[in-house]
Amino acid sequence: MANKQNRRDFMQKTAAVGAGYWALGGVALAQSKSANEQLQIGCVGVGGKGDSDTKNAKKFGKIAALCDIDDQTLTGMESLMKTGNTFNDYREFFDKMGDKLDVVTVSTPDHMHAIIAATAMKLGKHVYCQKPMTRTIYEARRLGELAKENNVVTQMGNQFTAYNPMREAAHRIKEGNLGNVKEVHIWTNRPVWPQGGERPAGAPVPSHVHWDLWLGVAPKREYAPGAYHDFKWRGWWDFGTGALGDMACHTCNLPFMGLNMRDPVSVEAQTSGHNGDSYPEWSTIKFEFPELDGRAPFTMYWYDGGKKPDNALFADVTVKNGDGTPAPSASGCMIIGDKAKMYAAGDYAEQGIEILGADPLKVEYPRSRGHEREFYDAIKDRSKTPMSNFPNYAGPLTETILLGNLAVWSGNRVEWDAKTMTPLNDDKLKKIVKPEYQNGYELI
Repeated sequence: MANKQNRRDFMQKTAAVGAGYWALGGVALAQSKSANEQLQIGCVGVGGKGDSDTKNAKKFGKIAALCDIDDQTLTGMESLMKTGNTFNDYREFFDKMGDKLDVVTVSTPDHMHAIIAATAMKLGKHVYCQKPMTRTIYEARRLGELAKENNVVTQMGNQFTAYNPMREAAHRIKEGNLGNVKEVHIWTNRPVWPQGGERPAGAPVPSHVHWDLWLGVAPKREYAPGAYHDFKWRGWWDFGTGALGDMACHTCNLPFMGLNMRDPVSVEAQTSGHNGDSYPEWSTIKFEFPELDGRAPFTMYWYDGGKKPDNALFADVTVKNGDGTPAPSASGCMIIGDKAKMYAAGDYAEQGIEILGADPLKVEYPRSRGHEREFYDAIKDRSKTPMSNFPNYAGPLTETILLGNLAVWSGNRVEWDAKTMTPLNDDKLKKIVKPEYQNGYELI
Protein backbone atom coordinates (compact mmCIF):
# COMPACT_ATOMS: atom_id res chain seq x y z
CA MET A 1 0.00 0.00 0.00
CA ALA A 2 1.24 3.48 -0.83
CA ASN A 3 2.53 5.54 2.09
CA LYS A 4 2.27 2.74 4.66
CA GLN A 5 4.04 4.76 7.33
CA ASN A 6 1.11 7.20 7.50
CA ARG A 7 -1.68 4.62 7.47
CA ARG A 8 -2.15 4.48 11.26
CA ASP A 9 -2.52 8.26 11.57
CA PHE A 10 -4.82 8.31 8.56
CA MET A 11 -7.07 5.60 9.96
CA GLN A 12 -7.29 7.31 13.35
CA LYS A 13 -8.35 10.57 11.73
CA THR A 14 -10.91 9.00 9.40
CA ALA A 15 -12.48 6.22 11.46
CA ALA A 16 -15.13 8.47 12.98
CA VAL A 17 -16.11 10.40 9.89
CA GLY A 18 -16.10 7.86 7.04
CA ALA A 19 -17.04 9.50 3.78
CA GLY A 20 -17.01 12.91 5.40
CA TYR A 21 -13.22 12.80 5.48
CA TRP A 22 -12.99 14.21 1.99
CA ALA A 23 -13.82 17.66 3.40
CA LEU A 24 -11.12 17.44 6.06
CA GLY A 25 -8.24 15.80 4.29
CA GLY A 26 -7.04 18.75 2.26
CA VAL A 27 -7.92 17.13 -1.05
CA ALA A 28 -8.34 19.65 -3.84
CA LEU A 29 -10.62 19.11 -6.81
CA ALA A 30 -8.87 18.04 -9.96
CA GLN A 31 -9.14 20.63 -12.69
CA SER A 32 -11.38 19.72 -15.60
CA LYS A 33 -9.63 18.16 -18.55
CA SER A 34 -9.87 19.63 -22.00
CA ALA A 35 -11.24 17.46 -24.78
CA ASN A 36 -7.70 16.57 -25.86
CA GLU A 37 -6.25 15.63 -22.47
CA GLN A 38 -6.16 12.06 -21.27
CA LEU A 39 -8.61 11.27 -18.48
CA GLN A 40 -7.05 10.05 -15.24
CA ILE A 41 -9.11 7.13 -13.90
CA GLY A 42 -9.10 5.50 -10.47
CA CYS A 43 -10.72 2.12 -9.94
CA VAL A 44 -12.14 0.90 -6.62
CA GLY A 45 -12.79 -2.83 -6.60
CA VAL A 46 -10.78 -4.52 -9.35
CA GLY A 47 -11.78 -8.18 -8.96
CA GLY A 48 -14.89 -9.92 -10.26
CA LYS A 49 -16.85 -7.44 -12.37
CA GLY A 50 -14.24 -4.86 -11.39
CA ASP A 51 -11.74 -6.72 -13.54
CA SER A 52 -13.64 -6.00 -16.76
CA ASP A 53 -14.71 -2.53 -15.57
CA THR A 54 -11.07 -1.59 -15.03
CA LYS A 55 -9.96 -3.01 -18.38
CA ASN A 56 -12.84 -1.27 -20.17
CA ALA A 57 -11.95 2.03 -18.51
CA LYS A 58 -8.41 1.76 -19.83
CA LYS A 59 -9.81 2.13 -23.36
CA PHE A 60 -10.86 5.70 -22.52
CA GLY A 61 -8.05 7.05 -20.38
CA LYS A 62 -5.13 6.26 -18.12
CA ILE A 63 -5.65 4.02 -15.09
CA ALA A 64 -3.88 6.14 -12.50
CA ALA A 65 -4.74 4.33 -9.24
CA LEU A 66 -6.21 1.06 -8.02
CA CYS A 67 -7.96 0.13 -4.78
CA ASP A 68 -9.00 -3.29 -3.50
CA ILE A 69 -9.18 -4.98 -0.11
CA ASP A 70 -7.62 -8.17 -1.52
CA ASP A 71 -3.85 -7.91 -1.97
CA GLN A 72 -3.77 -10.76 -4.47
CA THR A 73 -6.42 -9.14 -6.66
CA LEU A 74 -4.75 -5.76 -6.35
CA THR A 75 -1.31 -7.10 -7.24
CA GLY A 76 -2.69 -8.93 -10.26
CA MET A 77 -4.36 -5.84 -11.67
CA GLU A 78 -1.37 -3.62 -10.87
CA SER A 79 0.85 -5.97 -12.87
CA LEU A 80 -1.32 -5.15 -15.89
CA MET A 81 -1.96 -1.44 -15.31
CA LYS A 82 1.34 -0.40 -13.70
CA THR A 83 -0.16 2.63 -11.96
CA GLY A 84 2.38 2.88 -9.13
CA ASN A 85 -0.55 3.85 -6.89
CA THR A 86 -2.29 0.98 -5.07
CA PHE A 87 -4.46 1.13 -1.96
CA ASN A 88 -6.54 -1.14 0.22
CA ASP A 89 -8.66 1.58 1.84
CA TYR A 90 -10.81 3.76 -0.43
CA ARG A 91 -10.42 6.67 2.01
CA GLU A 92 -6.66 6.68 1.62
CA PHE A 93 -7.14 6.23 -2.13
CA PHE A 94 -9.06 9.53 -2.21
CA ASP A 95 -6.78 11.26 0.27
CA LYS A 96 -3.67 10.54 -1.79
CA MET A 97 -5.13 10.65 -5.30
CA GLY A 98 -8.14 12.94 -5.03
CA ASP A 99 -6.44 15.86 -6.76
CA LYS A 100 -5.13 13.66 -9.57
CA LEU A 101 -8.25 11.85 -10.78
CA ASP A 102 -11.05 12.78 -13.15
CA VAL A 103 -13.05 9.56 -13.06
CA VAL A 104 -13.72 6.85 -10.47
CA THR A 105 -15.16 3.40 -11.15
CA VAL A 106 -16.88 1.59 -8.27
CA SER A 107 -17.10 -2.20 -8.60
CA THR A 108 -17.24 -3.37 -4.99
CA PRO A 109 -19.96 -5.44 -3.29
CA ASP A 110 -23.30 -3.62 -3.12
CA HIS A 111 -23.01 -2.41 0.48
CA MET A 112 -20.02 -0.19 -0.35
CA HIS A 113 -21.30 1.36 -3.58
CA ALA A 114 -22.98 4.40 -2.04
CA ILE A 115 -20.28 5.49 0.40
CA ILE A 116 -17.52 5.30 -2.23
CA ALA A 117 -19.54 6.86 -5.06
CA ALA A 118 -20.69 9.67 -2.76
CA THR A 119 -17.13 10.43 -1.72
CA ALA A 120 -16.04 10.58 -5.35
CA MET A 121 -18.87 12.88 -6.43
CA LYS A 122 -18.28 15.27 -3.53
CA LEU A 123 -14.74 15.59 -4.85
CA GLY A 124 -16.09 16.45 -8.29
CA LYS A 125 -15.25 13.08 -9.85
CA HIS A 126 -17.31 11.51 -12.60
CA VAL A 127 -18.54 8.11 -11.42
CA TYR A 128 -19.20 4.79 -13.11
CA CYS A 129 -20.82 2.43 -10.57
CA GLN A 130 -21.76 -1.20 -11.00
CA LYS A 131 -25.37 -2.36 -10.67
CA PRO A 132 -27.38 -2.33 -8.56
CA MET A 133 -26.46 1.30 -7.97
CA THR A 134 -26.89 0.85 -4.21
CA ARG A 135 -27.97 -1.67 -1.59
CA THR A 136 -30.88 0.45 -0.34
CA ILE A 137 -33.52 2.87 -1.62
CA TYR A 138 -32.31 5.88 0.35
CA GLU A 139 -28.78 5.48 -0.96
CA ALA A 140 -30.05 5.44 -4.55
CA ARG A 141 -32.01 8.65 -4.03
CA ARG A 142 -29.04 10.33 -2.31
CA LEU A 143 -26.57 9.46 -5.07
CA GLY A 144 -28.89 10.97 -7.65
CA GLU A 145 -29.05 14.15 -5.59
CA LEU A 146 -25.26 14.28 -5.21
CA ALA A 147 -24.76 13.84 -8.96
CA LYS A 148 -26.91 16.91 -9.57
CA GLU A 149 -25.39 18.95 -6.75
CA ASN A 150 -21.85 18.32 -7.96
CA ASN A 151 -22.57 18.49 -11.70
CA VAL A 152 -20.76 15.25 -12.51
CA VAL A 153 -21.32 12.63 -15.19
CA THR A 154 -22.59 9.32 -13.85
CA GLN A 155 -23.52 5.90 -15.16
CA MET A 156 -24.63 2.61 -13.65
CA GLY A 157 -23.18 -0.60 -15.06
CA ASN A 158 -26.32 -2.15 -16.56
CA GLN A 159 -24.58 -2.48 -19.89
CA PHE A 160 -27.52 -3.58 -22.02
CA THR A 161 -29.24 -0.24 -21.50
CA ALA A 162 -27.16 0.53 -24.57
CA TYR A 163 -28.48 -2.49 -26.54
CA ASN A 164 -30.15 -0.93 -29.56
CA PRO A 165 -32.75 -3.67 -30.20
CA MET A 166 -33.95 -3.25 -26.63
CA ARG A 167 -34.13 0.54 -27.02
CA GLU A 168 -36.13 0.10 -30.22
CA ALA A 169 -38.52 -2.30 -28.46
CA ALA A 170 -38.97 0.14 -25.58
CA HIS A 171 -39.94 2.90 -27.98
CA ARG A 172 -42.49 0.62 -29.63
CA ILE A 173 -44.09 0.25 -26.23
CA LYS A 174 -44.04 4.04 -25.78
CA GLU A 175 -45.67 4.51 -29.18
CA GLY A 176 -48.54 2.20 -28.24
CA ASN A 177 -47.61 -0.94 -30.17
CA LEU A 178 -48.99 -3.06 -27.31
CA GLY A 179 -51.86 -0.74 -26.42
CA ASN A 180 -52.34 -0.06 -22.70
CA VAL A 181 -50.03 -2.38 -20.80
CA LYS A 182 -51.76 -4.24 -17.97
CA GLU A 183 -49.18 -6.77 -16.81
CA VAL A 184 -45.41 -7.20 -16.85
CA HIS A 185 -43.81 -10.54 -15.94
CA ILE A 186 -40.06 -10.70 -15.25
CA TRP A 187 -38.12 -13.78 -14.19
CA THR A 188 -34.50 -14.78 -13.59
CA ASN A 189 -32.44 -17.93 -13.08
CA ARG A 190 -30.83 -16.32 -10.01
CA PRO A 191 -29.77 -16.97 -7.34
CA VAL A 192 -26.82 -19.03 -8.50
CA TRP A 193 -25.30 -18.73 -5.01
CA PRO A 194 -26.59 -20.13 -1.69
CA GLN A 195 -29.49 -18.30 -0.01
CA GLY A 196 -31.78 -19.08 2.89
CA GLY A 197 -29.21 -20.79 5.09
CA GLU A 198 -27.55 -20.08 8.42
CA ARG A 199 -24.40 -18.05 8.89
CA PRO A 200 -21.33 -20.30 8.66
CA ALA A 201 -18.77 -20.65 11.43
CA GLY A 202 -15.97 -18.13 11.47
CA ALA A 203 -12.39 -18.85 10.46
CA PRO A 204 -9.05 -17.01 10.42
CA VAL A 205 -8.84 -14.23 7.85
CA PRO A 206 -6.36 -14.93 5.03
CA SER A 207 -3.34 -12.67 5.16
CA HIS A 208 -4.12 -11.13 1.78
CA VAL A 209 -7.68 -10.05 2.73
CA HIS A 210 -8.29 -6.84 4.71
CA TRP A 211 -11.51 -8.05 6.31
CA ASP A 212 -12.45 -4.92 8.28
CA LEU A 213 -12.16 -2.88 5.08
CA TRP A 214 -14.28 -5.41 3.21
CA LEU A 215 -16.99 -5.11 5.90
CA GLY A 216 -16.84 -1.33 5.68
CA VAL A 217 -20.26 0.12 6.55
CA ALA A 218 -21.73 -3.29 7.46
CA PRO A 219 -22.02 -4.73 10.99
CA LYS A 220 -19.09 -6.76 12.26
CA ARG A 221 -19.09 -10.49 11.59
CA GLU A 222 -16.44 -13.16 11.39
CA TYR A 223 -14.79 -14.03 8.13
CA ALA A 224 -15.89 -17.38 6.68
CA PRO A 225 -14.13 -18.93 3.68
CA GLY A 226 -16.25 -19.05 0.54
CA ALA A 227 -19.26 -17.41 2.19
CA TYR A 228 -18.85 -13.67 1.51
CA HIS A 229 -15.69 -12.49 -0.23
CA ASP A 230 -15.29 -13.20 -3.29
CA PHE A 231 -18.77 -13.80 -4.73
CA LYS A 232 -21.44 -15.22 -2.43
CA TRP A 233 -22.01 -11.94 -0.57
CA ARG A 234 -25.05 -11.30 -2.82
CA GLY A 235 -27.19 -13.64 -0.75
CA TRP A 236 -26.72 -11.80 2.59
CA TRP A 237 -28.85 -8.84 3.66
CA ASP A 238 -25.90 -6.94 5.12
CA PHE A 239 -23.95 -6.97 1.85
CA GLY A 240 -26.12 -7.72 -1.17
CA THR A 241 -29.59 -7.33 -2.60
CA GLY A 242 -30.43 -10.93 -3.44
CA ALA A 243 -31.56 -12.21 -6.81
CA LEU A 244 -33.81 -9.16 -7.30
CA GLY A 245 -31.04 -6.61 -6.85
CA ASP A 246 -28.52 -8.63 -8.81
CA MET A 247 -30.48 -9.07 -12.03
CA ALA A 248 -33.52 -6.79 -12.14
CA CYS A 249 -31.37 -3.83 -13.22
CA HIS A 250 -30.94 -5.91 -16.40
CA THR A 251 -34.21 -7.78 -16.82
CA CYS A 252 -36.37 -4.77 -15.86
CA ASN A 253 -34.51 -2.50 -18.24
CA LEU A 254 -36.88 -2.93 -21.20
CA PRO A 255 -40.16 -2.32 -19.32
CA PHE A 256 -38.61 0.45 -17.26
CA MET A 257 -37.51 2.28 -20.39
CA GLY A 258 -40.77 1.63 -22.22
CA LEU A 259 -43.24 2.28 -19.40
CA ASN A 260 -41.51 4.85 -17.18
CA MET A 261 -41.76 2.16 -14.54
CA ARG A 262 -41.24 4.17 -11.37
CA ASP A 263 -43.01 5.20 -8.17
CA PRO A 264 -45.01 2.02 -7.39
CA VAL A 265 -47.65 2.42 -4.69
CA SER A 266 -47.53 -1.06 -3.18
CA VAL A 267 -45.56 -4.29 -3.22
CA GLU A 268 -46.14 -7.74 -1.76
CA ALA A 269 -44.13 -10.95 -1.80
CA GLN A 270 -44.32 -14.67 -1.31
CA THR A 271 -41.05 -16.36 -0.39
CA SER A 272 -39.54 -19.55 1.00
CA GLY A 273 -38.92 -17.58 4.21
CA HIS A 274 -35.73 -16.08 5.57
CA ASN A 275 -33.91 -15.61 8.86
CA GLY A 276 -33.16 -11.90 8.56
CA ASP A 277 -29.56 -12.69 7.65
CA SER A 278 -29.74 -14.52 4.32
CA TYR A 279 -32.22 -13.85 1.49
CA PRO A 280 -34.84 -16.56 0.80
CA GLU A 281 -34.24 -19.40 -1.62
CA TRP A 282 -37.03 -18.10 -3.88
CA SER A 283 -39.49 -15.25 -4.11
CA THR A 284 -42.36 -13.97 -6.22
CA ILE A 285 -43.13 -10.27 -5.88
CA LYS A 286 -46.08 -8.19 -7.06
CA PHE A 287 -45.63 -4.45 -7.74
CA GLU A 288 -48.56 -2.10 -8.36
CA PHE A 289 -47.90 0.98 -10.52
CA PRO A 290 -50.40 3.84 -10.78
CA GLU A 291 -51.22 5.92 -13.86
CA LEU A 292 -48.29 8.19 -14.63
CA ASP A 293 -48.17 10.99 -17.21
CA GLY A 294 -50.85 9.35 -19.34
CA ARG A 295 -49.45 5.82 -19.03
CA ALA A 296 -52.10 3.39 -17.76
CA PRO A 297 -51.74 1.67 -14.36
CA PHE A 298 -50.28 -1.84 -14.48
CA THR A 299 -49.01 -4.70 -12.34
CA MET A 300 -45.50 -6.16 -12.45
CA TYR A 301 -44.69 -9.70 -11.29
CA TRP A 302 -41.15 -10.77 -10.39
CA TYR A 303 -40.01 -14.41 -10.12
CA ASP A 304 -36.70 -15.87 -8.91
CA GLY A 305 -35.25 -19.06 -7.44
CA GLY A 306 -36.79 -21.28 -10.11
CA LYS A 307 -40.23 -19.65 -10.17
CA LYS A 308 -41.65 -18.60 -13.55
CA PRO A 309 -44.89 -17.25 -15.03
CA ASP A 310 -47.62 -19.63 -16.17
CA ASN A 311 -46.53 -21.51 -19.31
CA ALA A 312 -49.82 -20.54 -20.97
CA LEU A 313 -48.41 -17.03 -21.48
CA PHE A 314 -45.86 -18.45 -23.92
CA ALA A 315 -48.09 -20.71 -26.03
CA ASP A 316 -47.82 -18.49 -29.13
CA VAL A 317 -44.16 -17.47 -28.77
CA THR A 318 -41.98 -18.49 -31.72
CA VAL A 319 -38.60 -17.22 -30.46
CA LYS A 320 -36.55 -20.20 -29.29
CA ASN A 321 -33.98 -20.37 -26.53
CA GLY A 322 -30.30 -20.57 -27.36
CA ASP A 323 -30.44 -24.38 -27.11
CA GLY A 324 -33.49 -24.59 -29.39
CA THR A 325 -36.01 -25.27 -26.64
CA PRO A 326 -39.32 -23.36 -26.58
CA ALA A 327 -40.04 -20.35 -24.40
CA PRO A 328 -39.79 -19.34 -21.66
CA SER A 329 -36.07 -18.71 -21.52
CA ALA A 330 -34.15 -19.09 -18.25
CA SER A 331 -34.51 -15.32 -17.73
CA GLY A 332 -36.62 -12.76 -19.54
CA CYS A 333 -39.75 -10.66 -19.56
CA MET A 334 -43.28 -10.69 -20.97
CA ILE A 335 -45.16 -7.39 -21.36
CA ILE A 336 -48.91 -7.74 -21.93
CA GLY A 337 -51.05 -4.99 -23.42
CA ASP A 338 -54.68 -4.83 -24.49
CA LYS A 339 -53.64 -4.93 -28.18
CA ALA A 340 -50.57 -7.16 -28.20
CA LYS A 341 -47.81 -8.57 -26.02
CA MET A 342 -44.02 -8.48 -26.17
CA TYR A 343 -41.68 -11.33 -25.23
CA ALA A 344 -37.98 -10.61 -24.61
CA ALA A 345 -35.76 -13.62 -24.01
CA GLY A 346 -32.59 -13.58 -21.92
CA ASP A 347 -31.19 -11.49 -19.11
CA TYR A 348 -30.76 -8.54 -21.48
CA ALA A 349 -33.39 -9.28 -24.16
CA GLU A 350 -30.39 -10.41 -26.19
CA GLN A 351 -31.86 -13.81 -27.18
CA GLY A 352 -34.69 -12.28 -29.17
CA ILE A 353 -37.61 -9.85 -28.91
CA GLU A 354 -40.99 -10.70 -30.37
CA ILE A 355 -44.29 -8.81 -30.61
CA LEU A 356 -47.32 -11.10 -30.64
CA GLY A 357 -50.72 -9.90 -31.86
CA ALA A 358 -49.62 -6.84 -33.84
CA ASP A 359 -47.06 -5.83 -36.45
CA PRO A 360 -44.02 -4.06 -34.99
CA LEU A 361 -44.18 -0.30 -35.38
CA LYS A 362 -41.35 1.53 -37.06
CA VAL A 363 -40.01 4.00 -34.49
CA GLU A 364 -37.21 6.46 -34.04
CA TYR A 365 -35.14 5.98 -30.92
CA PRO A 366 -31.84 7.26 -29.51
CA ARG A 367 -29.25 4.80 -30.78
CA SER A 368 -26.38 4.05 -28.46
CA ARG A 369 -22.73 4.66 -29.21
CA GLY A 370 -21.87 1.87 -26.77
CA HIS A 371 -22.37 1.67 -23.01
CA GLU A 372 -18.98 2.82 -21.74
CA ARG A 373 -18.57 5.23 -24.64
CA GLU A 374 -21.78 7.02 -23.63
CA PHE A 375 -20.21 7.69 -20.23
CA TYR A 376 -16.80 8.84 -21.41
CA ASP A 377 -18.16 10.86 -24.34
CA ALA A 378 -20.35 12.79 -21.89
CA ILE A 379 -17.32 13.69 -19.81
CA LYS A 380 -15.69 15.27 -22.85
CA ASP A 381 -18.92 16.79 -24.19
CA ARG A 382 -21.36 17.75 -21.45
CA SER A 383 -24.19 18.22 -23.93
CA LYS A 384 -24.37 14.42 -24.04
CA THR A 385 -25.88 12.38 -21.21
CA PRO A 386 -25.50 8.63 -20.63
CA MET A 387 -28.85 6.84 -20.68
CA SER A 388 -28.26 5.11 -17.34
CA ASN A 389 -27.23 8.22 -15.41
CA PHE A 390 -27.87 8.37 -11.66
CA PRO A 391 -30.53 11.13 -11.33
CA ASN A 392 -32.86 10.33 -14.22
CA TYR A 393 -32.56 6.61 -14.90
CA ALA A 394 -30.29 4.46 -12.72
CA GLY A 395 -31.50 5.96 -9.45
CA PRO A 396 -35.26 5.61 -10.15
CA LEU A 397 -34.72 2.13 -11.61
CA THR A 398 -32.80 1.03 -8.51
CA GLU A 399 -35.41 2.53 -6.18
CA THR A 400 -38.22 0.68 -7.98
CA ILE A 401 -36.41 -2.65 -7.90
CA LEU A 402 -35.27 -2.48 -4.28
CA LEU A 403 -38.80 -1.75 -3.08
CA GLY A 404 -39.44 -5.45 -3.65
CA ASN A 405 -37.00 -6.33 -0.90
CA LEU A 406 -39.14 -4.46 1.64
CA ALA A 407 -41.91 -6.95 0.98
CA VAL A 408 -39.45 -9.85 1.01
CA TRP A 409 -38.20 -8.72 4.42
CA SER A 410 -41.63 -8.16 5.97
CA GLY A 411 -43.61 -10.93 4.34
CA ASN A 412 -46.56 -8.52 4.15
CA ARG A 413 -48.05 -6.08 1.65
CA VAL A 414 -46.20 -2.76 1.83
CA GLU A 415 -47.98 0.49 0.99
CA TRP A 416 -45.41 2.93 -0.39
CA ASP A 417 -45.06 6.70 -0.71
CA ALA A 418 -42.31 7.04 -3.31
CA LYS A 419 -41.99 10.82 -2.94
CA THR A 420 -40.99 10.61 0.72
CA MET A 421 -39.57 7.04 0.56
CA THR A 422 -41.96 6.04 3.35
CA PRO A 423 -43.51 2.61 3.99
CA LEU A 424 -46.99 3.71 5.06
CA ASN A 425 -48.08 0.64 6.99
CA ASP A 426 -44.89 -0.64 8.66
CA ASP A 427 -42.49 1.73 10.44
CA LYS A 428 -40.06 -1.12 11.09
CA LEU A 429 -39.19 -1.16 7.40
CA LYS A 430 -37.56 2.27 7.60
CA LYS A 431 -34.27 0.60 8.57
CA ILE A 432 -34.42 -1.34 5.28
CA VAL A 433 -35.12 1.86 3.32
CA LYS A 434 -32.28 3.81 4.96
CA PRO A 435 -29.39 1.81 6.37
CA GLU A 436 -27.65 2.46 9.63
CA TYR A 437 -23.98 2.57 8.75
CA GLN A 438 -21.60 0.92 11.21
CA ASN A 439 -17.96 1.38 12.19
CA GLY A 440 -17.98 5.18 12.05
CA TYR A 441 -18.97 5.56 8.39
CA GLU A 442 -21.53 8.17 7.38
CA LEU A 443 -23.33 9.04 4.17
CA ILE A 444 -23.87 12.81 4.11
